[in-house]
Parts: sequence; structure tokens; C-alpha cells
Amino acid sequence: MELSDPTSPPASSSPIDATQRKSGRVKHKPVLLNNDPNASISSYNTGKRKRADTLERLDDSASTGEDTTLDEDDGDPDEEEMKERRRKSRSKKSTTKPAAKKPKTAKLQNTSLPVRPAVNGLKKQPLKPRRPRPQISAVVSDADTGLFSEVFSRGHTVDAVAAEWITRYNEHNANAMCELVNFVLKCTGCDLEVDVHDIEDPDNAPHKLEELQEEFQAKNITDYPLISKNKSYASFRTTVTGFFFALISTAHAAGVLYSDLALVENIEVWVTTMSSAPIRPFRHTATVISLAMESALCSVYSTLAENTAKLVRQKEGEQKKKTVNKERIASLQEKAAEAERKSAMVDTMMESIFSAVYVHRYRDVDPKIRVDCVTALGDWITAAPDKFFTSTYLRYLGWVLSDISAPTRAEVVKQLSKLYKHKEDVARLRAFTEKFSPRFVEMAIRDAEPNIRAAVIGMLDLVRDTGLLEPNDIDSIGRLIFDSEPRVRKAVAGFFAKNINDSYDAVIEDLGGEEGVAEAVGEEDPDDFDMPRRAWLKFKCLAENLQSYSSEGDDEGTAPTLPEKTAALPGSVGESRFALAAQAVYEGLPDVKEWEVLAGYLLHDSSAAQSNGVAPESLEMLFRRTCLLNEYEEMLLLEVLKEAVKQRLLEAVESETDKKSKRSKARIEEVREIQESTALHLAQVIPQLLRRFGANPTTAAVVLQLEHVLNLEIFEELRQDSTTYASLLDDINKQFLTHVDHGVLAEASNAILHARSFEDLEEVTESKIQELWSDTISALRTFVGGRERGEAINITGLCNTVSRISTLASIADCRGIFETEQRSNSKMSNPAMTASPARILVDLVKDGYADIDNDAWEQRDEIITGSIKALVFYHMWIVQSLKTTNTPTLELPDWNSFASALLSLMQSRSGTDLVRLTATGAYLDIHSLFASIKTITTQSNDQFRRQITTPPNRKLQQRSDADDVQYPLAYSIPPEAQSLILTIFAATEKQHARRSRRKLEVASDDTIDSAPEDPESDIEDDEDEGNTTSEEVRTQQLLAERQLCELAGKLVLAVLGHVLDGEGQKVRRRLLRNKMHLGPNFKEVLAYLDEPKVNSKAKGKPKPSKAKIGDRGKNRAKDGKKSKSKVMVEVSSEEESDGEEDLGEEEDDPLGAELADDRIEDVEEDDRGKGREEDRNDDEIMGD
Repeated sequence: MELSDPTSPPASSSPIDATQRKSGRVKHKPVLLNNDPNASISSYNTGKRKRADTLERLDDSASTGEDTTLDEDDGDPDEEEMKERRRKSRSKKSTTKPAAKKPKTAKLQNTSLPVRPAVNGLKKQPLKPRRPRPQISAVVSDADTGLFSEVFSRGHTVDAVAAEWITRYNEHNANAMCELVNFVLKCTGCDLEVDVHDIEDPDNAPHKLEELQEEFQAKNITDYPLISKNKSYASFRTTVTGFFFALISTAHAAGVLYSDLALVENIEVWVTTMSSAPIRPFRHTATVISLAMESALCSVYSTLAENTAKLVRQKEGEQKKKTVNKERIASLQEKAAEAERKSAMVDTMMESIFSAVYVHRYRDVDPKIRVDCVTALGDWITAAPDKFFTSTYLRYLGWVLSDISAPTRAEVVKQLSKLYKHKEDVARLRAFTEKFSPRFVEMAIRDAEPNIRAAVIGMLDLVRDTGLLEPNDIDSIGRLIFDSEPRVRKAVAGFFAKNINDSYDAVIEDLGGEEGVAEAVGEEDPDDFDMPRRAWLKFKCLAENLQSYSSEGDDEGTAPTLPEKTAALPGSVGESRFALAAQAVYEGLPDVKEWEVLAGYLLHDSSAAQSNGVAPESLEMLFRRTCLLNEYEEMLLLEVLKEAVKQRLLEAVESETDKKSKRSKARIEEVREIQESTALHLAQVIPQLLRRFGANPTTAAVVLQLEHVLNLEIFEELRQDSTTYASLLDDINKQFLTHVDHGVLAEASNAILHARSFEDLEEVTESKIQELWSDTISALRTFVGGRERGEAINITGLCNTVSRISTLASIADCRGIFETEQRSNSKMSNPAMTASPARILVDLVKDGYADIDNDAWEQRDEIITGSIKALVFYHMWIVQSLKTTNTPTLELPDWNSFASALLSLMQSRSGTDLVRLTATGAYLDIHSLFASIKTITTQSNDQFRRQITTPPNRKLQQRSDADDVQYPLAYSIPPEAQSLILTIFAATEKQHARRSRRKLEVASDDTIDSAPEDPESDIEDDEDEGNTTSEEVRTQQLLAERQLCELAGKLVLAVLGHVLDGEGQKVRRRLLRNKMHLGPNFKEVLAYLDEPKVNSKAKGKPKPSKAKIGDRGKNRAKDGKKSKSKVMVEVSSEEESDGEEDLGEEEDDPLGAELADDRIEDVEEDDRGKGREEDRNDDEIMGD
């Protein structure tokens, strides 16, 4: 291609007499554009001639000696000169230049234009929205030249640079190709280059690249531009891929892509060889460039396919005309054949790049490369569906579903979701879905990443809309409504709602369609929630689906029981799985938001309709029988009702407090109306629900939770009659006195606490609490007195009463109740009937009804533990009173008898018996409690201070008159008791280690916990482990860890309160011995014993070395003490490694066999010492 030479000298001017006017001014002949030697054609196609250039040439001619001055005697300048002056003045005043216009270049002679960018020559179909590329001036240094400098310099666009490179390629292809290969090398972060001789010998390309890799690897470079986190490289990837996309598009528009096949072949030789390089910078960069070229070819292929189809349609239309233009038909047919020929050539190029690069790199060891491959394939399927939207290429996405990298799996799910959104392509996805749908379901259920599970559920929702999901798979995904992960429950809410709607449609058809349901329901009154509605059918379908998806509800009609609460304080157990599922249902099913309708459905009695004369075979009766609920379904819908009310009020409060939402007066009034109507309706519904569902402990606990969301402030502001709420408290008291379930007692006590939080209702609430105290204490005296009279022992009634007393003591001050003795007018009064409740409970702890049958030992233990908990709360109320009033009384509780009873239980029980652990915790709690009141004793309370701090004169051990020894409440625990407590701690520690398969570190000569243990406990545990399921084993592990952490926490408080451990700090050292071996929870509990770290930098002292706990014996040996040898004792029969459990198991890779056969080893650097770094030590498996 010939270009005009801008350096050639200008043409000789014509004679002066021919170029001068009469006035003496020089006359110039207009110069044509194609003959002007100074008119260069810009490669960037600005194309606008500037007339100011003519004036500059005039100035140049003046400098050569020509007379271009104006003669003053010739008069005023002519009209043409005035125009030139005005034009020149306007150009100086203007600050902004108008947009450049494209010149008309038609019929230019002897002029060769450069290749223009393929902006108008190719109809681009961008695979995804591309933002304008910001200029990256920081990438280019002063030493950078050539194509790299052009691409990343300011003022250049990738389209223009690509067009300029095509022009240079047409002039000298070897130089241009050398420039392009060096550009690729520069993009990898390598400053090495190739020369023209290397380009002319393509067979030597692999050997040359191997030499470059060795030189580059010797520099120990661990970072490269494509993954650099430097801000200057933020758009590096976009620029590089955009350049190669523009290069292919421009070559297509110029025809070079088809006329010179060596162009793409030479690029492939170098780029595909680099894509299989052992070092990651070369391989990753070359892969990204290859994928960009393939994307450009897909765009070209799609454009050619559209042009071919258009030409075929035009030819067919021309053939249908009455007068057939054969010449036009022949021309259209020739053009279509040419387009098909080009399409075949592009198809060959795409297949070559795919087989040479993608087939190996989609399973590369680097997850970033695998993600790039998955993204590119998804874009190719969208851009060229005729080529890539087939099972041959879709299977690569299916194989990557089992990738071990979470980002790769997330990307393939994203690309598949894009494909499933287009329902018109369902036929192409049918075979792929049938093959990989089991993997879809497996990922939704068992994937280790919650965000991937949520994404897969969203994709399966799209698959379901296409009708390609099996019913069994639909049920498997529906069961995830009970999943423990919140993101999964939220994602499956919409999927689960579609299940409900499908069941609802089936029920409507069974009832005769919409007409039959309308006849059965009649006209619906929006304010009457007790009458049948269509929504009842949907609620019935909701209950049936929840029951079928719940693993606990397989047996129809059986309601599950809430898990037993083992915590000392009530209400410590979180929300049930049914409540969490109900929260997700509220978000996915709009009908649930009408909670008033749901409450009316639950309160409806279907048996009353038949008694009112409704015909058994009528549609109305059939409708009512369809809506009939069993006990389990009622429990589930009560959970849904509770969450619907909570979410409804929460939405109202959030909309009122949200700063972004508009708080108009109408919106504020609407929120207020919602809160008022909800409070009034709940106050009426809760008693009705308690009367209907109060007999069942499970449903009663759920109904009592509704009282927690009742806004009593609204109740007070509306000036409602207090008797309404008093009747509600009566119903709550009734549930408290009639149920023995821990869940019901906890919810009832929480409801009472909620009522006490409002001042206006405090008087009513206190009166109800006193009634509860009166009933429970009276029952306690009755059961205890019956035994003294020789009557049969009602061990069950006594156990339930003690449980209620301990629960009530946790929410109400029990000092006056526990210290009051019963007066009796009879001379033959029973001491058990007149003793104070505190004394009765202490006697229960000491005696515990040891003479009862063996079958009732479990209830006997519950009586003892309940009595201990009640007495601990009693002492807590005492300490609370001493701290708040600061006027302690001299009459303190009978701590001596209670302490002796606790120590007796600790000695009589063995192993990790629950009663033993409860007694140990109570013993430590009370010592820690009264140690906290030392600071409030003043000089005015000398007698009280002496009573709680003076040490005893006699020891407590093995004395018949131990009750007469007054041990101080705030004094340190005796050494004998400390040894006993540490023995119990050692047993608890050993139990947790055995069940969790961990190892303990103990001192061989340590006698602090060498008391004999029950050998039968280990045998029983081993027998139980052989007969339990994996879920039961996991439960036992959690319970053992909880017991250990609770006991360790009480010991830590006692040590910090200086009531446990002496100057030798044996207890502290014993607690810290296995700190690093029993899990993170135990470690965090013992972290409170760590001494605060000293800032060594501030003091200028060297930081002491951190020694392990096991090495402290070496430090003590320097002080003259004998160091204790350490041994590792394995408490498990199986040999397992110590450490934390993995959060999730890695999934099996189905491509393992292919990876093993397609391996690339890194360049060995055994003798390079420090030069070998982990970041640079690239891949062991890469696919080639």
C-alpha cells in the first residue's frame, strides 16, 4: 500500500508574473487535496482540513523572500482578504473546536488510505456491557515503546491502534507480527523481546519461548499485571482484551482475516504455546488473550450468519416475484456463498483456538484461569448459539460443577442461570439437564458454600419453570425450607411458595374448580375472619407441605416435642427450626401476611358446622373436611402465625425508623394504626388460642410466645380496661400451673417478665405472681407433709412443683417467700408444714428421697437439681439486695447446711453425673457471689463483715456436727473442697476428650486430680457409642463440651474472685494445662485467665518469649522446684489426629483422571535457595 511521503519537498512555485496581482500581492492557485504534498492523512481519520494551514504556508513563503506585504498606496484590502482576516480572528477567539467531520474521499486519485477501525464495518455484538476504558498512563513508562506504548498511552483508542497495526502488517507482516508478540510478552510483565528472525521461523517458537521463560523465571518475579492489585492496572485486562477484540474485528472488516490466513495462524503459534507455559504469568495472560480472540471470532461468526440469512431471504423474495431479475438473484447467491465461505473459515479458526487452549485451560490448576474459561464459554454460547449452544460444549460447564474452587463453581452456576432464563432454548438444554440435574440438586443440598447453594436454588427455580425438573428433585429442594443456613432458607422461599401454589391448584380442581369453591365459600366478608375463605385451602396446603418436608413429622397426627432445656436459666434455647422455616415462608408466600385470616382458620371448629345443619355431602361440608387440620399441622401453622405477627410489626417499626423512607403524616398514621389493630386483636386472640391449644405443651408454648410480641404500650395508651389483661395473665398462670414441660414454663415466665416491664401493669402482674407463689409453696408443703404423715409419696407431683419453684425464682424476688415460716394453730403441727421453703429445699437436697424405688431415680435427681437451682437463685436475690441497698441485714441464709449438702452430693456421686455437676456449679457460684460483696461492707457493718469473712475454727471434713460449723460466705474454698472440685473437673475434661476423639496432656506426678474414678463409667460409654447413630454421637459430643465449658467458666470466676486457688496457683495451672487441646470454645473460656500483655515497646524492654503451658515446669525448675514430666494420654481407642474438625469436606473431582494424564511440572529450582518462593512456585497440574 503506497502512502504519500510528508517529508518530500514542496513543488516549485510558478513565475512571479503569473502569481501576482496588479496590486503586487502574491496570487496562489488553489491546491487540490490529492495533489497537496503537505496534506497528510491522519491514521486516526480526523479528516478535517484546517484553513489556518494555508495562512501558515503564506507566512512561510514570506520568510523565503517573497513580497507578501500589503502596499499602503493600494487602498483598502479587498473582500477576499477581509474574509480571511475575520476567519483568522474567529479561530483565535474560539476556545473549543467543533467536532471533526469526516472528509469526502470519493474519487480521489493517486491516494491510498490506511485501514480504518472496524467501527462501522462490523456490527459488533458485545458479549457484555463494556464501560469506556479509562486511560492508563501509569502503566506506560518512559522506556516503553512500540505497540504497548500505543495501546496504553493517552489519546489513543484500541480501535484506532488496531487499524494502524493492520496497516503496518500490510506493509511488512514480519515486523508487525514481531511487534505484536513483544506486546504480548510485555503484558505478562516480561521485558524480554523476540526479533524478526524468530518470527520468520515459527517452528522454533516453542524453543524460543522456553528460553524466555527460563530468563524470566530467574528474576524471581511473583506478580504480573493481569492480577496486580495496583490501581494503575485496574483496567489492564479490559484494555488488553479490548485491543485483541478490535484487532480481529478490524481484520474482518478489512478482509485481511480471509485473504491472509497466516495472520491468525502466526498469532496462534505464539499465543497458544504461551498458554501451556509452566510459569503462571505467561500461561494466564496468553489464555486471556486467546479467549478474547475467540470472543471476537464469535462476534464475527454471528455477523456473518446474520448476513447470510439476510441474503438468502432476499434471494427467496426475489424468486417469488412475477418478474424475476436473474442478475440480482445470481448476485445475491454469489454474496451468500462468499459469506458462507467466510463463516467456514471463521469456524475453523474458532475450533483451532478452542481445542488448543480451552480444552486444556478449563481444568488448569489455577482457579483464576478456570473462572476466566467458564466466563468466556458462557459468553460464546450467548454470542454464537449456532456454534456453541450444543451438548458438545455445554458438557464443559457441567464438568466444572464439581470444581474444588468455590469461585469457579459460583461462576458456572451464574452462566447456566443466564442460559435457563431463555425459555425458547429449552430444547437445547434438555439433554444437558437430564445428565447434570442430580449434580444441581447435590450442590443445592450439600455444597460447602452457602452463597453457592443459594445461587443453585435460584437456578433450579428457572429449571423448574422450563419443566425439566423431576418431582423428586422438587421435593428435595423444598425440604431446604428447614435448612440451618439463613441464606439458603431465604433463597428457597420462592421455590417453596411455588410448591404451595401447585398443591393449591390441585385442591381447587378436586373441589370442582373455581365455581365449586365459590359455591362452598359464598361471599367473603373482609372483616369476618371466622367464616371460611379461599385462603384456608392455601394454609392447608402450606401445613401439608411443611409436614411432609419435616423429618420429624413422618407419622401423621403426631406432634413433635420441643427439645428439653438443660440450661439453668429459662428461655435460653433459641428459636425452633419450625420458627425459622416460618420466617422464610412469610417472605415467599404473600397470603401469610394476612395473619388475622390465619388466626381465624386455626380457631375454626369444623365439627360445629355439621351440628348446625350443614349437609354432609354438600360442597361446603366437603370444603370444611378438606381444611381439617391434625395436631402436627396445627403446631406448624401456629409457628407461622407467630412469625407473621412478629414480621408484620417489625416491618411497621422499620418503615417508621428508616431514615431513607419518606415519613409522611399519612405513613405515620398508617404505622400507628397497624400497631393498634395488632395489639387489640392479639389481646382477644391469645386467650382463645390458649383455650383451644393449651392442653398440648408444644402448641401451648407457641401460643405463649405470641404474648411476647404484644405491644403493651399501645394497650396502655388506648386506655383499655385492666381486667382484659388481667384475664390474659390468669390464662398464663393456668398454663404455668398445669404444665410440667420446661418449654411451657420458660415461655410462661418470659410472658410474665414482659408484663412486668410496663409500670401501669406492674400492680396487676405482681398480684398474679403472688398467686403463683402461694399455689406452688402450698403444693410443696402438701407433698412434703404427706411423707411425714406416712402417706404415699407423690414423687411426680413433687418433682413438678420443685421445677415450677425454680423457674419462678428466676424471675421474681423470692427472699420473703423462702424465709417465711408457716404458722399453725394446732399443737400437733407437722414440722414440714411449718418450716420455711428454703429449709424444705435444703432438706430435699440433703435427703433427696433416697428410699424411693429405683424406677423413680430420674425424678429424684430432678428434685435435687431443681432444689439446688432454686436455692442458688435465692442467694442471687440476696446479693442483689445487698448491692442495691448497701444496708445488709445480719440474718443471712443457712449457708452451712446447704454447703454441707452440696459437698455430700459431690462426694457421693461419681464421674460426670448431672447432679454432681449441678452441685459443683452451685457451690462455686455462691462463693463467687458473696465474694463480690466484700467491697460494700463498711465500718458501720463490722458484724456483718466478720460474719462473711472470718475463717472458721474447725474443719468441715468428717464431722457429725458439721451443721454447727459456720463457714463464712465470702471466704476462700477450703483445700479439701478444692481437690474435690478439680477431681470433678478432670472427669468432665476426660469425658469431652473421649467423645470428641482428642488427646489430653497431664502431668505424670500430678496428684491434684488423682482421686479414683468409677471404672464402670468408661465401659458404659464405650457400650453406648457402639449402639448410637452418628446424630446421637454428635449430640453427646456437644453436651459434653457444654458441661466442660460451663464448669470451666465457674472455676474461672472463682479464681478471679480469689475464692479458689491459693498462692501456689495450682488450680490456674491445672485449668490451663489442656487449653490448646479441647477445642476453641474451651480455649475462649480460659482466655479470661490470661494475664494482660505488657507493652514492651513503651518500656523499652525486650519482649519476652512466649512459652507454652507445657514448658512452665522448666521455668519452675530454675527456682529449685522439680519440673514435671509431660506425657500425652490418648483417651480414645482410635488413633486420630488432634485439632479442629474441618468445616466441610472437599468434593470429589470427576476430572481427576484427566488431570493425572494431563500434567505439567514446574521448572525445578532445587539449588536456588531463597529464590524459590511459594507464590512463584507455580502449577503441578495444569492440563497439558
